[in-house]
Amino acid sequence: MAKRFSIGDFVIRFIFSLALVLATYNPTGKSYSHWLIENYANFTSGMALAGVTLLIAWAVFIHSTMRAIGGLGIILGSAFFACLAWVLVDKGIINTEGNHATTWIVLVLVAAILAVGMSWSHLRRKWSGQQDVDEIGDN
Repeated sequence: MAKRFSIGDFVIRFIFSLALVLATYNPTGKSYSHWLIENYANFTSGMALAGVTLLIAWAVFIHSTMRAIGGLGIILGSAFFACLAWVLVDKGIINTEGNHATTWIVLVLVAAILAVGMSWSHLRRKWSGQQDVDEIGDN
């Protein structure tokens, strides 16, 4: 029998999603985007390897998210997380006065959408009792 999906499993997916998003770009100046822009004239094999690795990770996460929740799910999830951020800002829980605060919020929201996409099959099975399966065969 398969292990039950828990909040910890979702948190792990969120951490990996956030790591992917922040490794690609973040406002601190310590990301692949910044590294590439600052060293474009001296492009190295290490930069190429890091870029291809990020590209593969993005492809896996986006493909899984699109298959799991689709375009409408991404739109609805984005609307949900944007409204959640709005509520947190209105309640004073999130302060948007600092440097790049909105950028940080957007980056976390992108990671949240990816984490939901990576977790959706487990969540759907838990909530509805229905399992998702990939169709394999020569139909």
